Amino acid sequence: MTTGPGDPPDAAAAGDVDVEELLKRFGLSDKEVDTYLTLLEHGEAKASTVAEAAGVSKRYVYSASEELAARGFVTVNDHVTPTTIRANPPGEVVDRLANDAQSMRPALEARFSRAEAATEPFEVVKSRVTVVKRIRRAIEDATEEVTLSFPLDRLDEVADELRDAVDRGVLVLLLLTGVDEPVAGFEERYAGVASAARTWGQPMPSMLTVDGRTGVVAPAEMVARTNSGTQAIVFSQQQLGPVIVGSFIGNYWPAASEALLADPAPLPATYENFRHAVLQAELHRRSADAVAAHVSGRRTDTGESVEVTGEVVEVRQGLVEPANNEFPVQHTLTLALDDEQVTVGGKGAFVEDIEADEVELTTPTA
Repeated sequence: MTTGPGDPPDAAAAGDVDVEELLKRFGLSDKEVDTYLTLLEHGEAKASTVAEAAGVSKRYVYSASEELAARGFVTVNDHVTPTTIRANPPGEVVDRLANDAQSMRPALEARFSRAEAATEPFEVVKSRVTVVKRIRRAIEDATEEVTLSFPLDRLDEVADELRDAVDRGVLVLLLLTGVDEPVAGFEERYAGVASAARTWGQPMPSMLTVDGRTGVVAPAEMVARTNSGTQAIVFSQQQLGPVIVGSFIGNYWPAASEALLADPAPLPATYENFRHAVLQAELHRRSADAVAAHVSGRRTDTGESVEVTGEVVEVRQGLVEPANNEFPVQHTLTLALDDEQVTVGGKGAFVEDIEADEVELTTPTA
């Protein structure tokens, strides 16, 4: 087929190009591709118009537009009401992508020529979009525990990943900043987003730890708004993770107000994360459910391996209100054995009788 004099340049050839697939190669998700192509067709439009045409939510259009704007695909006009999004000229977008790809070559070749591959324990991040993306990815990789402080008005950006983590059996402790008390309807809107959530009106950094070894620390203003001019640290270091967790649980968590608490998980359930076992034991006891524990670990005085089973007769904790631990990071289970009571703590326990590696919570047998 030949083109006529009124046809746009390369119109025939354009039909042979899988634009969606090419855009995905540049890192765009399916929904981001749909959003961008819809904007190209409209030129400039309100978020509601794009959402309806692309078949996505209005909230997602704002999130995707922020990502697309950071990459130069669109311009977000947030100085007008309502906010509009304008597709940048395709020629400029393609030129920018080509220049970015070309500029990467020396750096890629330099890395490729290194004799050894090394994983940096720290990464400095300057973009808000990248920080949020790192937080989402880290939560997706969580297998045991997530602790996160995050602005309440930005919670939608990570809510799906947090719900998925809870569904996987991960302990999620969520501290929502910027508000002393959640607004009406908070529990219904964010049901399932955390094992326990608290709110605090005071400013604090956005802090994430995942499984006690990786995480993010970002200034409050960096997550709260775009182009703050601040920087975040993404870390992957087992020595640093517990320090951040200790600060989160010991300094910030006690100062916040309880806003959301999940229902106890069905029994039996096995936990390698001791704080999760403590939380679940406390939730069951508060529901008037008797609970027993089978603990595998070692005695703190001799290091001797031990397995014990007994009913949980006391829980010392600071995860849910009211706290009854003697110091902020103390979490202890007391088990009644046949002829004695023993106390159990998590990794690094020193005041308890047993340091636990694994705890199975069950319903006591008659």
